[in-house]
Amino acid sequence: MQIRPRLEAVIDEMLDGQIMLDEALEEFEKLYIQKAFTRNKKRISHTAIALGIHRNTISKRVNSYRALERERGKSEVNHKARLKAHYSGAPHGR
Repeated sequence: MQIRPRLEAVIDEMLDGQIMLDEALEEFEKLYIQKAFTRNKKRISHTAIALGIHRNTISKRVNSYRALERERGKSEVNHKARLKAHYSGAPHGR
C-alpha cells in the first residue's frame, strides 16, 4: 500500500485549514491508538503489542481520551440546555 501520497493529500488539507503541527500530531496519535484498540477488541495488551508500545502507555492514553469525550459530552449538553433556555424565553442566570 502506498501511504505517502495519501498522507501528503491529508497534510495538504490540514495546511490549507491552518492546523498546527501539535494539533495534527495529537489527533493522529489519538485516532491511530483508537483504531488499533478497536481492531484488537479493546484489549490493552494486544493493542500495545500491535503498536510496539508499553501497555501502560495505551491504558493512560485510552483513559485520557475517554475523559475528554465525557467532558465534551457534558459541555455539549450544557450548551444545548443554554440554547434551549435562550430560545424558549426562560431566564438563564442573569
